Amino acid sequence: MKKILAISLVILMVLVIGATPVLAAGKSAPAGKSKIGHLYLYAKDPATWEIVPGGAWGKLKYNTSGPVFQYVFNGKKLMKNTEYSLVYYRDYVPEVWPHPVTIIAQGKSNAGGNIHLGGKVDLGKDLPEPGDVNAGAKIWLVPTYHITDGLIVPWLPTEILFEKTLITYDDTDAP
Repeated sequence: MKKILAISLVILMVLVIGATPVLAAGKSAPAGKSKIGHLYLYAKDPATWEIVPGGAWGKLKYNTSGPVFQYVFNGKKLMKNTEYSLVYYRDYVPEVWPHPVTIIAQGKSNAGGNIHLGGKVDLGKDLPEPGDVNAGAKIWLVPTYHITDGLIVPWLPTEILFEKTLITYDDTDAP
């Protein structure tokens, strides 16, 4: 009996240690005093806003402050050969629909449904910007054909990657 209990305990420890990286993989935020942030974006079920298991996803690595927003974004399991825009989606009060977006980057997914975006952009503002009702900024990956005159139209949430958490960025030379 003691032997079965000891073997069971060892198996449980192996499972817990092995699962730890998987559980930590979805964490979104700077670590400690780091000025580098990490944000995970996911396909979500619009009926529940839960993450779609095995669905499209991406990771944004960005500086949390500076005169320009520096970023690297990698997306997986996206629609193939499709133009995408990485955007900041601002929530307004009073409610205005649809909300305008700020385009951070644009690029095209490859034949495998993957995308890589990287560079710097002078946003000229903090994220979230003044007047945004959220405690942080919503960053989404949206098929570019959804964006017309700075608005997301049509609204097809099953094709959008949504933030897991909100981010903040301090534009150190913004007015």
